[in-house]
Amino acid sequence: MLSYTMKMVIFPLGCLLVILSSYFLGLTPHLALMICAGVLFVASIYGEKRYPVLRYIHWIFLGIFHYFSELNWCNMLYYLLIMSMIQDKQRVTQMLPLSMLMVFEYTVIRLSYVKIDSYNLLVSMFDMLAVIVFIFLYHALVNSEAEKRRLREKNRYLTIHDPLTGLLNYEGYMNVLKKTADEQRSFLLIILNIQNFNGFDKEVEDNWSQVIKATGESVSKQFADAYGVSRYAGDRYAVVLPEIQDIEERMASLLTGELKGLQVNYIISPYPGMSETLQQFITLSEDRLFQQQRSKWLKNEEEVFRSERLRAVGELAAGMAHEIRNPLTAIRGFLQLSRGQAFNIAPWYEVIMGEVTRVTDLTAEFLQFSKPQANHMKPEGVGHCLERVMSLTESDAASRGHQITLKMTGEPVVVNMDRDKIVQVLINLIRNAFEAMADPGEVHIDLLQDGDQALISITDTGSGIPENSLATIFNPFYTTKEEGTGLGLALCQKIAQDHHGKITVQSEMGIGSTFTLYLPMGV
Repeated sequence: MLSYTMKMVIFPLGCLLVILSSYFLGLTPHLALMICAGVLFVASIYGEKRYPVLRYIHWIFLGIFHYFSELNWCNMLYYLLIMSMIQDKQRVTQMLPLSMLMVFEYTVIRLSYVKIDSYNLLVSMFDMLAVIVFIFLYHALVNSEAEKRRLREKNRYLTIHDPLTGLLNYEGYMNVLKKTADEQRSFLLIILNIQNFNGFDKEVEDNWSQVIKATGESVSKQFADAYGVSRYAGDRYAVVLPEIQDIEERMASLLTGELKGLQVNYIISPYPGMSETLQQFITLSEDRLFQQQRSKWLKNEEEVFRSERLRAVGELAAGMAHEIRNPLTAIRGFLQLSRGQAFNIAPWYEVIMGEVTRVTDLTAEFLQFSKPQANHMKPEGVGHCLERVMSLTESDAASRGHQITLKMTGEPVVVNMDRDKIVQVLINLIRNAFEAMADPGEVHIDLLQDGDQALISITDTGSGIPENSLATIFNPFYTTKEEGTGLGLALCQKIAQDHHGKITVQSEMGIGSTFTLYLPMGV
């Protein structure tokens, strides 16, 4: 493509070549006029940048120069001038009439010094057709080059810019930092991290992308005097600013204004005050932001844990109050009845003592459930533990008319456990199995080994547990027994979890239930 500098060289050389050729060939009797016309033409080319109006009269000076030179080689200058005009106009509809006018000028002047015959007329027609073809080809070439240039510029833009927000990306951010540091200018670096973008649905344009764009616009608007604003790593923004005095006030205005409702962490780092090198400065800034995020995350986790703990305490307290209120109400009622019989409580003594015992048992189980347990963990053989459980429950089974059996694996199974607590769990589960069978039934205890876990299953042939109760039977104070406290299974599950294990249940109405205690094996 013809640049302004190329035109400054090509047109003078072209005119000089025509002048010398016309002179040595002896074609012009008006050498001085030809030189003057050439000088005017070249001068109009040189002066068009300062006086754009000269672009509209180039063809006049070129025609005069052509007329006095009487040389067909001037067609090169016509073509160059048409090329120059195509670059300025860049539209075929605008260029074609002007180009045809210039070709017509060239033809008329050419026919003024050559013999008018069929050959020369055909040459003139060919020149006109050639110019039309030339215009279309050159116009296509100019447009192609312009499109390539636009694509290069777009690619260069996307290389250093974020396509969503139009801000600088990480590479552009690094370039701004390096350029500012190379110019030996001190500056401030603000890094903002938006923590709760994960709460937005990234598949929905309006629910995530718009928030990202709006955040970028807000940051750019607040720091319009920045050397550069960038978005990188998804939800992080960086602002490179000249040193200013009101930076904290501007940040506060941003956070309470456009970014209100978003969880934002930010740090402000001065350069070169923090470090000696730019890379060290960037690393320290990112580390400061990370430490701030970590501290806030730990604080939030602590708040969540405390809230969950208070909620659990509230549920236990509410359940405990409800369970204790029932027997106390009964005791109060019987005492009021005794008032009419001179406070003789003999008729209700057994009932009152039963309710007092119930409150005592409930309180004892609650304390056992809630207080920290002493750690008496050590490797124990599960087989010995089950044999002890059998000796403690066989008489109870016989008195109820039930049959209890124990089946163990041939290999010794060792678990790191508090033996007394595990015995307590197993006895509780076995007694629940006894109570689940209204008629004489069977309780089967099986010890299995599954990988690195010991499985103790207790199966009864009772009435089973309704499906809608299976998810709640381990909740504190949930019970289906009239005399139950609702803490037995909850306590068993807690002991299992203290041993890094768990208790599961499977049940089928009318067939029976199976409770399985999982314990990790140890040596």
